[in-house]
Amino acid sequence: MKASKIKEMSTEEMESKLKDLKAELFNLRFQLTINQLDNPMRITAVKKDIARIKTVMRENELKDSAEA
Repeated sequence: MKASKIKEMSTEEMESKLKDLKAELFNLRFQLTINQLDNPMRITAVKKDIARIKTVMRENELKDSAEA
């Protein structure tokens, strides 16, 4: 997921997507443990998407606090 796409999302959409990605990461780690994971690079991609969403959320927080 691109950062530009994340920046277009609302806060609620970002929180929802973050929750979904965390659940997916949990499932991927579980699959890795029981040796049923097809694409181990997916774990890295999900981690990066989580980081991107958290970064944009933090940028929005700082922007909002600076305006207040």
